[in-house]
Amino acid sequence: MSVGVPLLILWAVGRLDLSIYASFGAFAALYGRNDGFADRVRMQASAGGVLLGAMLAGTGLSVVGAPALVSVVAVSAVASLITLVAYAMRWHPPGSLFVVFATGATASIPASAMSFLNVIIVGGASVMFALLVTVVAAARSIPTATPGISPRRVGNIAWEMAVTVGAAAMLAGVIGFALLDSHWYWAMVGAVAAVSGARVNARLIRGLQRLVGTLLGVLVAAGILALHLPPVAVIAVAVVCQVGAEMFVGRNYGIAMIFVTPLALLMVELAAPTPADVLLRDRALETVIGVAAGTLIAVISAALRKTDQSSAA
Repeated sequence: MSVGVPLLILWAVGRLDLSIYASFGAFAALYGRNDGFADRVRMQASAGGVLLGAMLAGTGLSVVGAPALVSVVAVSAVASLITLVAYAMRWHPPGSLFVVFATGATASIPASAMSFLNVIIVGGASVMFALLVTVVAAARSIPTATPGISPRRVGNIAWEMAVTVGAAAMLAGVIGFALLDSHWYWAMVGAVAAVSGARVNARLIRGLQRLVGTLLGVLVAAGILALHLPPVAVIAVAVVCQVGAEMFVGRNYGIAMIFVTPLALLMVELAAPTPADVLLRDRALETVIGVAAGTLIAVISAALRKTDQSSAA
């Protein structure tokens, strides 16, 4: 509902060029799925506000014509900062992946001063609609009393995660831009996914799942794009992909990526039509770059942590 309704409204008024703002705003609905009603609404509101800010920041980079490498540095800083925010606020899903995606994507598409207003109106309305869907859904059931979620102190673990995420995003973005010069933010998203979690084993497994799931998802997306579906059908497929991703993300991240990958490509296709072969190539190669960079940084981080522990002992 949160993804499909805003996209259908934009289709009805002939403004699917703004669909990327609606899609990122709808991502607020992804947060707090296992939390009590009040905590879920608070989490979605805070995440929605951050996503809106991320789109405004990315739009600002585009409006001023920031060089790609400057944007890479800016998105990396955002990745580190939001990693700390997500840890302190106990966001679920944790981390800064969606925020990195939103900042990088909006920084990569043409924008003007009017785009800021479009972000606020379309993106903000999408966030509010996601919150409304949550409230209505909760009203249909009897809310269970659950302990409130309090902010968490930012300690050494959170700082290590923030530095690791920022370094991985930076390395992936620079390499992605140097090798392909397009959709470099996909490499950064892949790197952030590969260093999610506090332990190296979890990071390596998640990176592998991201890689395999994305490559399989690229094959699925190739079949969908080959059909040259009309926009309303593309929206329907995107909603199905969102449902599939939500069903599997808590069970197996790799399987979820088979649904997420076509969804991400369809989002780009709706907002800024691009040749299918370019989209598919960039998604596959940038993900390989991102996962490789993230895995390297994860291993280095684990080695440094082990050295510090040995020295302390």
